[in-house]
Amino acid sequence: MSTSPDRRRIVVTGLGMVSPLGNTVEDTWAALVAGESGAGPITQFDSTDYPVHFACEVKGLEVTDYVDYKASRRMDRVTHLALAAARQAQADSGLDVRPIAERVGAAVATGIGGLKSFEACVDQLKARGPDRVNPFSIVQIIPNLAAGWVSIELGTRGPLLSQCTACAASNMAIGDGMDAIRLGRADVMFCGGTEAPVTQVGIAGFGAMRAISRRNDDPERASRPFDGERDGFVMGEASAMVVIEELEHARARGAKIYAELLGYGVSSDANHVSDPDPTGENPARALRMAFADAGIEAEDVGYVNAHGTSTPAGDAGETRVLKVALGEDKAYRTPISSTKGATGHCLGAAGAVEAIFTILALERGILPPTINQTTPDPECDLDYIPNEARHEQVEIGVSNSFGFGGHNACLVFRRWRGD
Repeated sequence: MSTSPDRRRIVVTGLGMVSPLGNTVEDTWAALVAGESGAGPITQFDSTDYPVHFACEVKGLEVTDYVDYKASRRMDRVTHLALAAARQAQADSGLDVRPIAERVGAAVATGIGGLKSFEACVDQLKARGPDRVNPFSIVQIIPNLAAGWVSIELGTRGPLLSQCTACAASNMAIGDGMDAIRLGRADVMFCGGTEAPVTQVGIAGFGAMRAISRRNDDPERASRPFDGERDGFVMGEASAMVVIEELEHARARGAKIYAELLGYGVSSDANHVSDPDPTGENPARALRMAFADAGIEAEDVGYVNAHGTSTPAGDAGETRVLKVALGEDKAYRTPISSTKGATGHCLGAAGAVEAIFTILALERGILPPTINQTTPDPECDLDYIPNEARHEQVEIGVSNSFGFGGHNACLVFRRWRGD
């Protein structure tokens, strides 16, 4: 492995998360490595008439712990989750934004935006007419406002970015933040994603596509990445944020360093709006680009956090991608897991959630499991760390995200060793 001596090195100095497994990073991680599921009955609306009655919801979050009550009423739930994760990440980093605000930016992604507020606006329009809709509707709905509110609340005045690239969005946000620091536009970036799609439109729309599991009688075992009996993903909501920082800036303020962010790769499929590239070649290019950017070889990869959504086509497709990108021999020797078995699929937040899991796997020497993997599938024949976490110290971790429309994004992290 080698890196350019004149390129700015980037490290992770803060973590924040609210997820279906817990409302902090530590609670989420503990539940993840214990093999728990975040799935349960939908509580945010009456799902009686819907084909699916369960999801992976964030539970018991006190929004006013993170934002003023009056301001919170002007925001969608997608922003509430983002602010909770961003506040946690700032506190964890120990960063005082105010003296260096112009050198601190934010890149906060989402796949959809304020879906619940969109539904409410349509209901008000139909019931009360065009002059009586909520005047805050638009700023609750549009996808960039989670990023906008994070910047406003934290006081960042550097680059302000918002990717909206489906399930690859928050990996791309972290990559965009990395590029901003490398280009000298910022020294610190708050990066991540947020999603709150457990709504009537979210469940009905994905249900009509037959994309989500219908195991209403067994929600906790419904998300089954790479399993032979998988029948779709489980809708999840979450937000996750990382503070990434130029290495010397972090050292100068005595920051704790979790890991080094080494590389980022992106590609597109030009294939289908929702189906994966059947060859695996185009997503594999994103992985290879990330390896090259990181200055590593495929042989250096010690762990992969897979996109692994629990859909029949997607999981088989990613297995092909990994064989193409790593080479078949290396693919069979590499520990891989999909943590969506536990969290469900958190759409635009998934990449950031899984980036944090990858970072903690490197830092703590624990590789999280793919829960609910019990039935072999000959098309998914790699080492997916089934059902139980594995204690194994690895140096290099990779996190994959692939989104509708053919968006592919890969991040490479290295365990921090103080050098």
